[in-house]
Amino acid sequence: MSSSIPRFAAVSAVVASALAAGLLAGPSSVAAEITTAEAAAADGAAAGVRIHDIQGTTRVSPLVGKQVTGVTGIVTGVRTYGSRGFWIQDPEADADPATSEGIFVFTSSVPTVAVGDAVSLNGTVTEYVPGGLNSGNQSLTQISKPVVTVVSKGNPVPAPVTISGWSVPDAYTPEGDPAAGGSINGLTLDPETYALDYYESLEGTNVRIDSSRVVGATDAYAELWVTVKPWENPNLRGGTVYGSYESQNTGRLQIQSLTPLAQQPFPKANVGDRLTGTTEGPLDFNQFGGYTLTARTLGTVVDEGLERETTDRQHKNELAVATYNVENLDPGDPQEKFDALAKAVVENLASPDIVALEEIQDNNGAKNDGTVAADATVKKFTDAIVAAGGPAYEWRSIDPVNGKDGGEPGGNIRQVFLFNPERVSFTDRAGGDATTATAVTGTKGRAALTLSPGRIDPANAAWEASRKPLAGEFVFRGRTVFVIANHFGSKGGDESIVSHHQPPNRSSEAKRLLQAQAVNAFVKDIVAVDKQADVLVVGDINDFEFSGTAQALTDGGVLYPAVKSLPAGERYSYVYQGNSQVLDQILTSPGVHHFEYDSVHINAEFADQDSDHDPQVLRFRP
Repeated sequence: MSSSIPRFAAVSAVVASALAAGLLAGPSSVAAEITTAEAAAADGAAAGVRIHDIQGTTRVSPLVGKQVTGVTGIVTGVRTYGSRGFWIQDPEADADPATSEGIFVFTSSVPTVAVGDAVSLNGTVTEYVPGGLNSGNQSLTQISKPVVTVVSKGNPVPAPVTISGWSVPDAYTPEGDPAAGGSINGLTLDPETYALDYYESLEGTNVRIDSSRVVGATDAYAELWVTVKPWENPNLRGGTVYGSYESQNTGRLQIQSLTPLAQQPFPKANVGDRLTGTTEGPLDFNQFGGYTLTARTLGTVVDEGLERETTDRQHKNELAVATYNVENLDPGDPQEKFDALAKAVVENLASPDIVALEEIQDNNGAKNDGTVAADATVKKFTDAIVAAGGPAYEWRSIDPVNGKDGGEPGGNIRQVFLFNPERVSFTDRAGGDATTATAVTGTKGRAALTLSPGRIDPANAAWEASRKPLAGEFVFRGRTVFVIANHFGSKGGDESIVSHHQPPNRSSEAKRLLQAQAVNAFVKDIVAVDKQADVLVVGDINDFEFSGTAQALTDGGVLYPAVKSLPAGERYSYVYQGNSQVLDQILTSPGVHHFEYDSVHINAEFADQDSDHDPQVLRFRP
């Protein structure tokens, strides 16, 4: 796709060259503003400019860094917490659909204006990057250090622009300009073609949505996600499925409230619920979701009765294996969390024969005092399972070296195998520890592990500051089954899908690719000894079923992502920014001929969660 950098009116050569080079990154890890002393000094103050002149036809203001005077508009929203300030809008729009008529005025202190005030103000045009210059986020055009004069009060708010499934384009974004490092900042907005351009053309504008389906449950920060395109990659539970890097589900929109929680609690909503009536307010851009309707008027949530799923119980001759990320579980967590997780294992997961747990923390949680043992954590969990009517699970794990496996500092998260000794036995081969690698041996076509439990290639640089895979050898009805429990590196550091780089930089994939290659090589060693070996690679892979990570895991045909056996609408274990997506997986070796797979949706779609991940279960006959 061809692209070009447009002309910038009244902007210094320094700023223009910086934009052309894509220089919107820097050392800061906190929020930052894009400005230059040269631009601020150029040509003095700009008098009598309109809001659409400031916003311009690209993502970065042509007046960035300049002083502006006599900017007028009607106050459409006031934010008294967080990034304090207010929005104004020019009631007399120009004829260019690419230029927004609204803008945020950053005051830092609680604003003294009210909705409906007509104001005139002076200030500095800045570009604020939520999350900091290194985040890759787009910037928010705003007026900083304002001097505000209230001209009149009680004026009608400019009529909102209705965002609907018919107004948002299906194409997500233009490709970034190669000459600008892949940035879209300098490209002229095309709001009739691209969704990100459409939303950017409304930045700061008073907008509204009508009744919409919730696709991301209310979170701890009092925000939820809706879609204005109910037909866009839906599933039967009301979510919107994320199925490829090319399909970003353009109808998703984050909803927040301008009213402080102390004055009006934010409604709890689950995926599939409806936000009915009219939701109206300025369109903001923030770090944790991008374009966000900051509601001055919030619709009403209608509960559509989403229920937690329950998987089928395994038959007598079926082995049930599950994986469950229990989100930083430690003995200091409330007993209610242990009880809820245990109840889910017993009732929703039907007491699997083997459960691989991720994010089991050490015995004192995030306290960083050198403790690495997690026996108290596991005992409290297994006791809760028995109390919930489940089996008396035994367990196996390997303690990490303190501070070497990533995760919450001091927590020393690791994988743990639970197994029901009445149904399956564990083959113990001593010697496994945090730094010693297990290997594959075997004679007469029967593979075995040299250490069980044992870690796979823990000295490999791929596992630096990351959880090392835990391999275990089990026996079910006389048949050996190898289970490899994983928790690959997180997506931390990746740019979001609303990054100014398009496609965004997904830097975390490099580590997961190496991790996937290491696990794939280990499985190949098993299959080389026994082509019909039953091998299950399970865990929080932290990547999609269509990703390069998944491709590396399956290289050579030694593994198959069992989630692909499900209909496309059921392939998800996590909901992020309104996208239902795959992070947790179970992969099978060729020896696992027939199986049933279930992504058991009990957490990710709900405002009340025991974990942020849904567990996965696979049943098969070894």
